[in-house]
Order: sequence, then structure tokens, then C-alpha cells
Amino acid sequence: MALASGFAVGSIVGLTGVGGGSLMTPLLIGAFRLPPVVAIGTDLWFAAITKSGGTIAHHRLGTVDYRVAGLLLAGSVPAALAVIAWMHAGGAKWSHGTMSVALGIALILTASVLMVRPAWQRLGLQLERILHGRRRAAVTVTSGVLLGVLVTLSSVGAGAIGATLIVLLHPRLGTARTVGTDIAHAVPLTLVAAIGHASLGHVHWTLLASLLAGSLPGIWLGARLASALPERIVRTALCASLVTAGVKVIG
Repeated sequence: MALASGFAVGSIVGLTGVGGGSLMTPLLIGAFRLPPVVAIGTDLWFAAITKSGGTIAHHRLGTVDYRVAGLLLAGSVPAALAVIAWMHAGGAKWSHGTMSVALGIALILTASVLMVRPAWQRLGLQLERILHGRRRAAVTVTSGVLLGVLVTLSSVGAGAIGATLIVLLHPRLGTARTVGTDIAHAVPLTLVAAIGHASLGHVHWTLLASLLAGSLPGIWLGARLASALPERIVRTALCASLVTAGVKVIG
């Protein structure tokens, strides 16, 4: 079952470019009956490992804006470390409910972001009149802080929400550089959060290995199918699944 789940999620990631954490964490909770904290920790490792190859590929293609990625990391990594420190200090005693709510909210936010994705660039171009220079850099770092907290608490947001914030704040990057920059930022962030969760014992290592084994061929197949299916239909189905999962997790 773990191999099939990894394959299914990998296929969706390859097909849409998002959905790894958004779908994997609810799946680990619902199908594998993992506690939310363990599901989140396991998924963070899954994301860090699977996205590493994407970072290397985008680096070779020159489609990573390291300045933007660095600004995001300047906010997200310290925020992730602060959340982990809070959990070590005793926050984990009541983090089960906190993480369930955070996960549900993150899933619904991701669905909302994906549904209106084409509008974000238009809004970003309008915001350029007031967001430029140091002001835009400061807002980018602040966005990184929000992503760091969200990802560490829920394992969701580094992909779809991160990419949307990049489009909103840096609308002239272009699609390829937006995707490459988003992935380059997501890998260090998810790795820091994953190490933090591992230090708390929040990782199911055996299950993680099986999920990774299934995801690799799934990502390859999804990438091949991406040009064959209408993007709007795929995005709508994914959004519906995310909202359903988010409501279920919160409830």
C-alpha cells in the first residue's frame, strides 16, 4: 500500500507540480493512521528528498533566482527553528490539536491559491508600484517567516503557497524561474523542519522508504501525462480534494 500511495502522490506531483505535502500528509493520517505530528515529520523528509532532484535540474538550467530564494530562506529557516525550539520546550504536549488545525488551514489555503493562480501575477504587476527595492525585499523575508511557520507546523505550503508568494512579489521572474526558485527554497526549509521533527521522534522511517520507492516512477509518469490532460480539469480536481481533506482534518 505504501508503494502505491507513493506512486499516486508522485504522479500528481509530476502532473501538476504541486500536491506532494498537500496530499501526502492527509493520506498518512487517514490511510496509515499516523498521528498528525508523525505524518507531518515523515512528509517533510519525503518532500526534502523528492524535491532535491528538482533543485539540481533547475540549477543546471539556470532557472533559480538565488537572491529571491535567499530572501525567503532568511525568514523561513529561523522561523522553522523557532517552531522546533517551541516544540522541544513543551509545545509538543498539545501540538496534536494545533498541528491538525494548522494542517487543515494550510490545505484549504493551498486549494484557494491554486484555484485562482492566474490572477496572482496580474495583482503582482499592480503591486510593483508600491513594492520595490528594500520594501519588496523586506516583504519577501516576512513571507518566508510565514512559510517557515506554516511548513513546520503542517508540512504544507512550501510548494503552491510559496510559488504564489513569489509570483505576487516578483511577477516578472517568468514561470520556469518561479518554479525553480520555489523548489530551491523549499528543499532547505523542509530539510531543516524535517531534522527538527526527527529530533522529536516524529518520523516513520520504514514507511518513508516505501513511499519514496513508489514516488520516483510516479513522478516520471505524471510528467509524461502533463501535456495530455487539460490543466484546468486537473487543477479543479486537486483543489476539491484539498478542501475535502482540509475540512476533514480540522473536523
